[in-house]
Amino acid sequence: MKRRLYFLLPETSHTARLADDLQQRGIPASSMHTIANEGIDLSGLPVSNARQRNNTANKLEHWLWDIDLILFFLALIALLLMIAQQVPGWTLIIPLAIMVITVALGSYFIKHIPNVHLQEFRSALRHREILLMVDVDKAHVHDTLHWVEHHHPEAVTGGVSWTSTALKI
Repeated sequence: MKRRLYFLLPETSHTARLADDLQQRGIPASSMHTIANEGIDLSGLPVSNARQRNNTANKLEHWLWDIDLILFFLALIALLLMIAQQVPGWTLIIPLAIMVITVALGSYFIKHIPNVHLQEFRSALRHREILLMVDVDKAHVHDTLHWVEHHHPEAVTGGVSWTSTALKI
């Protein structure tokens, strides 16, 4: 799974320079995506697809979180019904195991998967700033952030999130 870095830039010329510099550092244009409000000319910049503009990753996270909660509560209901029916003790392990697994998965993803959503940038986009999203390997996150901070002070770092090239989100 790759990481997506978010940078807000004041205008297209700054965005183009940063995108060109990142390409010279080995990040392909296909790993960069720009979002801006209507009326801002993004020609010559790597444009985002509909899934990226519609924040599909956020929708996927919510969907998976809802499934996790539903599984937990279904297992809890099953456990309570089994206790009420006085089902043998060893069979209670199944709903208990499902409950433990759903809690463990939820806790893991909350603590270990970085999370930034496009809603956090809506105000800046309304003020005609440009959002550049850059997909890099997990191992290159720190180096890329550090390099951008030192070579493009006009770029405001907006955080790090996860992305999937397989899902094109």
